[in-house]
Amino acid sequence: MSGQALQTSAAGRPAHIPEHLRPIVVKLGGSVVRSGDLEAWLNAIAGAPCPVVVVPGGGALADEVRATQSALGFGDPAAHRMALLAMDQLAWAVAGLRPDFTVGDSETALLESLDQNRVAVWAPAAHVANRPEIAPSWTITSDSLALWLAGRLAATRCYVVKSIERRQRVTSAAALAGEGIVDEAFPDMLRAAGVPTFLLGKGDQQDFATALASGQTCGAAID
Repeated sequence: MSGQALQTSAAGRPAHIPEHLRPIVVKLGGSVVRSGDLEAWLNAIAGAPCPVVVVPGGGALADEVRATQSALGFGDPAAHRMALLAMDQLAWAVAGLRPDFTVGDSETALLESLDQNRVAVWAPAAHVANRPEIAPSWTITSDSLALWLAGRLAATRCYVVKSIERRQRVTSAAALAGEGIVDEAFPDMLRAAGVPTFLLGKGDQQDFATALASGQTCGAAID
């Protein structure tokens, strides 16, 4: 459907997502974005023969929001908006590293980038700031937002990439939330999204590249 406008619903959401545009959503943790491993992850994504949407975490910028909130005492709604803007900034940083990566701030914009055979990078601030299903608090961070987007885009799968050691083949969302590896809302958001989701860690870059190229999955399945 290249070159054709996507039809949208009254709510601004694509009314129908063609099968060939259903993406893989890749959440890159903020620590990954700032690490020496970032290039390998981006190389794998850039070489994928399938549509990919990247969701960068807020990283150190989101950490600064937490620190500033603690120092000044403003509420979670303001901190939530600031953390979303931190994700926006990292989206522009990641896209700035690759000429074939394009920032999108809505589902339609992301899908249009995919339709042009480009990697889409999500800037969520304008997209989710006033969504009633997304609590303006620290219970929902970029991990859960990636799942929310994956559900909205009818993603075929979602990868959550963290700077942690490799995990066993199956891992519990509740256990990950309990360890602080993902946010508190992640288990509920995983159920709501209904998208197969996998955890990747240090040293998984080559397996990830192979899986993307072959259409297979890799990493620890999260249930």
